[in-house]
Amino acid sequence: MDSKILEQLLKEVREGKLPVAAAVERLRTLPFEDLGFARVDHHRQLRQSFPEVVFAAGKSLEQVRGLLTSLRARADHVLVTRLAPEAAAALTADFPEARYYPDSQAFTLSRGEVPQRGRGPILVISAGTSDIPVAEEALVTARIMGHQAEALYDVGVAGLHRLLAHQDLLAQATCFIVVAGMEGALPSVVAGLVDRPVIAVPTSIGYGASFGGLAALLAMLNSCATGIAVVNIDNGFGAGYLAALINRKD
Repeated sequence: MDSKILEQLLKEVREGKLPVAAAVERLRTLPFEDLGFARVDHHRQLRQSFPEVVFAAGKSLEQVRGLLTSLRARADHVLVTRLAPEAAAALTADFPEARYYPDSQAFTLSRGEVPQRGRGPILVISAGTSDIPVAEEALVTARIMGHQAEALYDVGVAGLHRLLAHQDLLAQATCFIVVAGMEGALPSVVAGLVDRPVIAVPTSIGYGASFGGLAALLAMLNSCATGIAVVNIDNGFGAGYLAALINRKD
């Protein structure tokens, strides 16, 4: 339930269109709904302007289905992350409005168009093709939260001219998400070229000494470029969410 729905409910009570008992029933699960295996935080959209997001990894199909049923009843736009393809196929049959993004394993439900809330475009940049799944998770997250998000992939430091050929995109973006594995150098390069926030996302892509993304994480944390925030390894969702908050116009 968001603020507009709550305002409409109170207005209907004031005008006598909705009995008080019916309004109380609707509000009964406003703080949270106990499903037995989970307590769905329906109050989150009022607090943070976006509903609770479902992290599907480690959850059974029935648990994810129950969470989606609960969230869809009270929210217009719902996001699930890290949903396996076989689970997505089953849930798409249950929720016709669903859309699955196989590269990122993100899954969305939308009732109508997503209201646009951004000040300008968010540019999601990946160093290599292998980093695209994490970049796509950031892209889907930013878009479902109401932001124009564009992608610029495979422009890492091994061929820096590929990035520099897109100065127009760099000039237009109001916020950047830069995804890189291996040595994790690309966020420093981008931050050195722009005067807007850069969110760095280390990925677990790389050979043995990358230590599953730890080398990239440490490189990003130790960047000498300014204006960089760093999220956890492979956390495209966290980057997309943070970019959406930074880029909000309201």
